[in-house]
Amino acid sequence: MSLAEKPSRAAARTSLRTAAFVLVLAAAAGCAPQEDADSAKASGASGTASGTQGSCIKGHLATRTAGRLTVGTDKPAYAPWFQDDAPANGKGFESAVAYAVADRLGYPAGDVVWQTVPFNSAVTPGEKKFDFDINQVSVSDERRRAVDFSSGYYDVRQAVIALKDSPAAKARTAADLKKARLGAQVGTTSLDVVNDVIKPEKPAAVFQKNDFAKTALKNGQVDAIVVDLPTAFYITSAEVPEAKVVGQFEAAAGSRAEQFGLVLDKGSRITGCVSAAVDGLRKDGTLARLEKKWLSEAVDAPVLK
Repeated sequence: MSLAEKPSRAAARTSLRTAAFVLVLAAAAGCAPQEDADSAKASGASGTASGTQGSCIKGHLATRTAGRLTVGTDKPAYAPWFQDDAPANGKGFESAVAYAVADRLGYPAGDVVWQTVPFNSAVTPGEKKFDFDINQVSVSDERRRAVDFSSGYYDVRQAVIALKDSPAAKARTAADLKKARLGAQVGTTSLDVVNDVIKPEKPAAVFQKNDFAKTALKNGQVDAIVVDLPTAFYITSAEVPEAKVVGQFEAAAGSRAEQFGLVLDKGSRITGCVSAAVDGLRKDGTLARLEKKWLSEAVDAPVLK
């Protein structure tokens, strides 16, 4: 071997080692987890970093149980949000929304599992036994500190119910209700409206469930109760026909519309994916169709100024 040949062969060996190293890097990159297009879209839809933690491959999300989507709600499950206290039957607005979200995420009805979750347990800190919860939970900054929310699936207003022969039934403004004995469910936006908008002279009666509030209304323990508008129409038409919807409250000027959102564990790996699913259902008109089908009784009511 001549001295002139040695550098040439050494250079060739160096080039081969470099090429091999590049191939190893390329192979490693090919095996690394990649965020798919759906996941990237979901991250933007969620408005949080949590959507970037997992993949949105349909039917293969990072759920509590592989291949299953666990959905929580309270019991009893009230109409018109559910029908016959049976969330799994697909009837009622929220049951239908839950299955529509599941389908968009790649989980057929047979892969959806329901869990009973009290309202307060859903919105307080702590590990959850559901992938998402649907239970007329209003999105708020305070609650966001404890849990994640999807995009809103329903724009809601709060309403006042009173017995037809009660002085409260004649109210036309929030001020007309200041002397009334008012009640609402604990931890709800309805109770916030009582305390922050109506500001009654007497402390509000606080109930663990709306069932207890309805009983108190029928028994004359309170003059009026505050619930969301669709629930108000259902209560007065099917459960307490001797009561009437006095009126509703519109959103304050310049404020965000109140919305119900799906609740997820804080930092859930699927928050972005679920938000993207809700956004898709709103965009293609599915949410509007379901609202028309199941909440058609929630027609206009007088606005209480």
